[in-house]
This record gives sequence, structure tokens and C-alpha cells, in this order.
Amino acid sequence: MNNPGSFLGGAQDRLLPASIPFRFFLAASGFHVLAWAALFLGADQLASYRGGPGLVLSAIHLATLGVFTMTAIGASYQLLPVVTRRPLARDWPTRLSFWLICPGIVALTWGMAQFNQTAMHVGTDLLTLGLLIFGVLTADNLRRTGGIPVVSAHGWLALISLTALVVLGALLVRDFDSGFLNDRTSFAILHMAVASFGFMGALAVGLSLVLIPMFVLSRSLPSLPGWAQAGLTALGLSLFSIAILLNLPSLKWFALGAGLGAAWCYLWQMRTALKTSMRKRLGVPFVLMRLSWGLLVAALILAGLTLAGAPIPNVGTLTGFILIAGWLLTFLTGVLYRIMPFLASMHAAGKSGLPPLLSDLTADGPLKLHAASHIAALAICSAGIVLEATLLLQIGIFTGFVGAVSFSVFAVNVALKLGKPNHIP
Repeated sequence: MNNPGSFLGGAQDRLLPASIPFRFFLAASGFHVLAWAALFLGADQLASYRGGPGLVLSAIHLATLGVFTMTAIGASYQLLPVVTRRPLARDWPTRLSFWLICPGIVALTWGMAQFNQTAMHVGTDLLTLGLLIFGVLTADNLRRTGGIPVVSAHGWLALISLTALVVLGALLVRDFDSGFLNDRTSFAILHMAVASFGFMGALAVGLSLVLIPMFVLSRSLPSLPGWAQAGLTALGLSLFSIAILLNLPSLKWFALGAGLGAAWCYLWQMRTALKTSMRKRLGVPFVLMRLSWGLLVAALILAGLTLAGAPIPNVGTLTGFILIAGWLLTFLTGVLYRIMPFLASMHAAGKSGLPPLLSDLTADGPLKLHAASHIAALAICSAGIVLEATLLLQIGIFTGFVGAVSFSVFAVNVALKLGKPNHIP
């Protein structure tokens, strides 16, 4: 693989206006708060949740669409052109996609909470249009790429998964009207798997192959494990999809094996980056990222226990919680702690010629409070799910809410400092 820092050459020429990625990041921080708030209101339903409309479903989509997808789109719009060395053809469609996706999320999640089918349909249609714009822009960028091939492969895998994700989501929303799906629960599980491991997973892993080595100042990573990881992810998702669609339960074990293999390849690369790092004090963001890597493995192990019918109370719900709030939310917030100041620094450098220090753009207090609150929330909520203890869940969810508010303070602080570059120390 190319030197992880080499793609920064000429990066200033491929920067979008700062308002484009930061509107997605700030919206994600707001949806982060709303996700924990909705979950708190539905805490009594969480442990026994097995699907269906209500506050828990709304909270899930506030996290997956509001936090994960908004973060992924904002990062992809800015970072993929830098990594692939190809600027986006136009800026205005990125803004249009935001003004379709953001209200779409609001309408869909409100409709899920209230079981308002009209709102769900409107939200789904807006989201479909917005994600279509994102897909076309990203596909055009990847088609013209001259950057790192393994990252581009992850980008294509994410776009294929996004297409399947949108189709499955539309089917599930319309199933509320007529109930035409024979096994709605299985389709919902497939929807979550494609979202987590396909769309979000492929983007997170692909970009981290260059971002993590750059952040830790390590040597470049070999390409072969990255290709193996992408191939195993695609294989696992394909096998799981066939298992669901053709009702072949035994294939789920092969899909799980492929998933574990993909996780091993990815974690081996991350371990290599950290072992060869020239920066030994990596701070709070990497505490979260390391934790997220462990939670990825934990989620896959729990999925295996669920398949095996292990006598663990609410193991399916626990698996979903560890997958969404554990692996993905922990990883993305940890990465955003580095990406947001990094992008702000690049934009500030474009205006003044001299980039500010990343530490000048980072508020340590909110960062540490978020990390501590988030980790505590994961532990308390996991115990509450297994014990079916509503009070424990309320305590854990409120702790997560406090962390989300702290994260929003961090995000707004970066945006405000970016807006006044001359005031940066």
C-alpha cells in the first residue's frame, strides 16, 4: 500500500468548503443526543425488544441513519477525494443530499416512534433520493480514482451494500402497511447486517486503512490483508443473504466464519499500524478505537451464541446493542475526535497558510467526559439487557445521553474555532 501520508500531497486543491462535511458532522452529533433520548423514553421496551415500531426502533435509526450514515457521508465527501486524488465533479449535489437526508431521518424516525405510516413513507422517499445522490457522486469519484485500490474496493463494496440496504429498508417500511413479508424478523436482521458490516463497516474499514496509519505515524500497511478482508466481508454478506432469502440456516455459520476471518484481517492491520507507530501517546480517541475493535469481536461471538441458542437472556438484543452502540458508535466517535480537528486544521491552513495545532482545536474536557460516559453506558446497559432491569437501563442510557451532549459540545467547539481561524491560538 502507498505511504499513508502521501495522499495528502495537493490535498488543499481537493478540499470541499468546510460547511459541507461539518454540516453532516454537526447533524450527526445532534442525532447522537436524540438517539439516547429516544432510547431513554423506551427503556422499558429495550431488553425484550424483538422488532416492530416504537421508540426503540426510532432510537436504532437515529443512531444508524442519524449518526452513522451522516458521519459516513460527511467523511466520504471530503476524505475519498483526498485519498483517491480525484475531486468531486460538483459541490452543489452534496448540499442537496444533506437537505434530503436530514429531514428524511427526522420524518422516518418520528414516524417509527409514533407508528405514523405517512411520515415513514415520506422519510423513506427523502432518504432514498438523498442516498441516491451520495451513491452517484461516490461512484463517479471511485470510477475516476487514481489513489489506493484497496480503499476503492471497500468503497464499491459499501455502495453495493447501500443499494441493498435501501431496498430492504423500503420493503420493511412498506411491510407495515400490508404485512407481505413472510418472515419480517429475518429481513430486519439482514437489513441490520448489511448496514453494519456492508455499508458502514466497509467505509469505516476502508478509510481507516489510511487514516489510522496517518494518525499514529506508522509505516504503510500491506495491501494483501486489506484485499482479504474485503473479500471475506463480501463472502460473509453474500452467504448470510442467501441463508435468509432461501431459508438455509446452516449457511449462517459459514457467513459467521467469513465475518470472523474479515475481522481478524482488519485487526491484524490495525495492530501492525500501532506496533510501528512513531506516536506512542495516542490519547482518548484511541482508547475508544481499541475498545471498538474488541467490541467488534464480541458482537461476532455473541452472534454465534445467538445462532447456537445459548441460554443467555436477551442475547439477540445484546448482540444488536453491542454491534450498534458498542462497535460502530464507539469507533465513529473515536475517529471523529481526530477527523474533525484534522479537517478544521487543513481548512484553517488554506486560509492563513499555517495550520493550527490539532490540540488547539480540541476541547479535552468534553472529550474525556464523553469517553468515560460512553464506556460506562455500554457496561451498564449491557447488564440491564441481560438482567431485564429497566432502572439499570435508564441509568445506563442517561449516562450515554450525558456523553452524547459532551460530544456535541466538542463538535460545536471545533466548528466555532474553524469559523474564526484568526482566533485560534
